Amino acid sequence: MSRKLQLEHLMQYYSEKLIRIAYYYTKNAQSAEDIVQDVFITFHYKANYEEQGEIGAYLAKMTINKSKDYLKSWAYRSHLLKDKIEILKRSTHENQLVLQHEHELIEQAILALPVKWREPIMYFYFEEMKIKDIAMLLEIPESTVKTRLTKAKKLLKNELASENWEVLSHDEETIVRD
Repeated sequence: MSRKLQLEHLMQYYSEKLIRIAYYYTKNAQSAEDIVQDVFITFHYKANYEEQGEIGAYLAKMTINKSKDYLKSWAYRSHLLKDKIEILKRSTHENQLVLQHEHELIEQAILALPVKWREPIMYFYFEEMKIKDIAMLLEIPESTVKTRLTKAKKLLKNELASENWEVLSHDEETIVRD
């Protein structure tokens, strides 16, 4: 049997098993296939295999060694880094979309409030004004501003009850920004 036919026969017979072995190490199907391809190329061109034992065990050992070499390589570490960066980009983008959606829902709910309750919320949270400054601006007592903020938050909680809002989830925390 010619060397080429022998290699084709070995590839047909052992490829699946060797890919599985490489995959157990790399946890990446493409890398496992590349490693097995490299094993067969190395075996074909540099084989110093002498009939000392089963050829399958020899190929498996070559696959294990190449897999371990791959795990130590810069290519693997670079691949891991790229994957982590991609995951971070994707999650950051998803987080931004979720936050944007949440802001839109909150904004719509605030705009649906009567002006009496909307004003303190807008000044306190969006303009970041202090209670006493809001009281002076609206010409009402500070205690009334606090009461309206509390009432507005309750109305918003009821309106947005189906969502889990971190901003509104704190139970009646004291509103102090002096």
